[in-house]
Amino acid sequence: MTPFRFGFNFFDIGSREDFVAVCRRAEALGYDTALVPDHLGGPAPFPTMMAAAEATDRLRVGTLVLNVGFWNPHLLAREIATADRLTGGRVEIGLGSGHMKWEFDAAGIAWEPFTARSRRLAAAIEELGALFGGPGYPEQAPLREHYGLAELKPVQRRGFGGHGPPLLVGGTGDTVLEIAARHADVVGIAGAYQAAGEPPGTFALGTAGQAAERVRFVRERAGDRFAGLELNLLVQQVVVTADRRGTAAGLAAGPLPYLSVEEILDCPFLLIGTEEQMAEQLRERRERYGFSYIAVHGPFMEAFGRVIERLA
Repeated sequence: MTPFRFGFNFFDIGSREDFVAVCRRAEALGYDTALVPDHLGGPAPFPTMMAAAEATDRLRVGTLVLNVGFWNPHLLAREIATADRLTGGRVEIGLGSGHMKWEFDAAGIAWEPFTARSRRLAAAIEELGALFGGPGYPEQAPLREHYGLAELKPVQRRGFGGHGPPLLVGGTGDTVLEIAARHADVVGIAGAYQAAGEPPGTFALGTAGQAAERVRFVRERAGDRFAGLELNLLVQQVVVTADRRGTAAGLAAGPLPYLSVEEILDCPFLLIGTEEQMAEQLRERRERYGFSYIAVHGPFMEAFGRVIERLA
């Protein structure tokens, strides 16, 4: 049975002191990774990762996930390699194709159809691997030789064809999950599905059946690679309660009207119940789907920490 790993992501940064306290508290609670999304209005991924690593002793740091459309692969390779070196090899990189059209519009970046964004993701992974594994820029060779400079390469040799840090690719669609099955070390099964007939960026929470089908899809596409993959689950809500059914009924009548009470109770992207019930839900979901790397949103970090204690 694959051991559990636990991560949380940052929605915001208040003060430096608060940030450091959150990182150290997460480490004490047993979290393995501090994660940063890549959204306009939120923290910049790489400075946040560096600060989290500096504030802690063992916490790994990563992105969940970088929006590849925002990044030039050569500039991204520089960021990844620098962060991996300065953290002593504690970086994990999550990549995605981007799904919020308004962010592209606000940044003045052309919004491409999904197929084009997926091709860009695959190309970026391959180019990053080539940059990490290649001989470096030949134009810099005389300077490196003259001063005895080290090439800027990641410390870790796991992801990106064995040339860089672990690679997570997350999504819901066939194309992105095929890319994940071919290239990733960690596959993130996203819980948010584009709502049919709604504008891009309007999402509905997936059901247990949809999650199971997506895992089957990855298993088929990955073939022999599947046994070595880690499956990541991003939990959308953590609700501590002694009344699971009553809470689920409230969610069905309010923010999740497209799911039945039974679907909410069985949804792998939600944790509802006492801490012990949540721990049992995660054990069952690891057995049913293979999810062993569990991440939660930052606002639930403290509450979920009490669940981690029961899974140690």
